[in-house]
Amino acid sequence: MRDALKRKIIKICDEKIESKGDSVGLSFYAFFANKNDDPELLMEAAKWWILENKLDHFEKAAKIKRMVEATL
Repeated sequence: MRDALKRKIIKICDEKIESKGDSVGLSFYAFFANKNDDPELLMEAAKWWILENKLDHFEKAAKIKRMVEATL
């Protein structure tokens, strides 16, 4: 997964945790607008989430943040 997407994921996770608390969950769709304006990037996130890590549809933002930070 490209570094720009990793940084975006970490930023979104931080924002969600700050606004909703440590137990907030999210899906990979949380990193994108409600329109499909970058399908390649969306598929890159989906591949990492679903195929590489076999994550559930919703996961804790803190868990996702830790996983992504470990790959930087």
